Amino acid sequence: MPQGEKVRLRPVERDDLPRFVRWFADPEVRRYLLVFQPFSLAQEERWYERMVDSVERQETVLFAIDALDGVHIGNIGLHNINWKDRSTELGIVIGEKSYWDQGLGTDAISTLLHLAFDEMNLHRVFLRVDADNARGIRCYEKCGFRLEGTLRDATFKEARYVDQYMMSILQPEFVAG
Repeated sequence: MPQGEKVRLRPVERDDLPRFVRWFADPEVRRYLLVFQPFSLAQEERWYERMVDSVERQETVLFAIDALDGVHIGNIGLHNINWKDRSTELGIVIGEKSYWDQGLGTDAISTLLHLAFDEMNLHRVFLRVDADNARGIRCYEKCGFRLEGTLRDATFKEARYVDQYMMSILQPEFVAG
């Protein structure tokens, strides 16, 4: 399994799903995610089945993020993999708040980018991030992502519209960085 300096990536297992329910019940964890309401265990199980199918079709790569102390702290994945254009969208969540602000998300992204560029031969990894997510933007910039543009009023949360930034990193930039 891919391992960084602070984290190890492993397949997501059905036994992980109760943690997802706990994480996504927390509004602070959900704040910058596409998830705007908590999920039941049954909903998480249906999501898991769809992800397994997507992985088998090679449209998704999905990992649990374990800190090196063995604690499952989050998930990371590459979604909607476009093999023709060699492009994919990155998504990450660190659900265990006691592990926030320790560089584990940065390490998980860097570890996954090695897999994307070195093993999967992808050319471009992109993501969307809310413009008010300073922690996320800082993390992505540390990993080499560059701002591509702004999606104006792209998401509605906390009774207001928020811009999202499109960011990406290309394989030659990752190698050079």
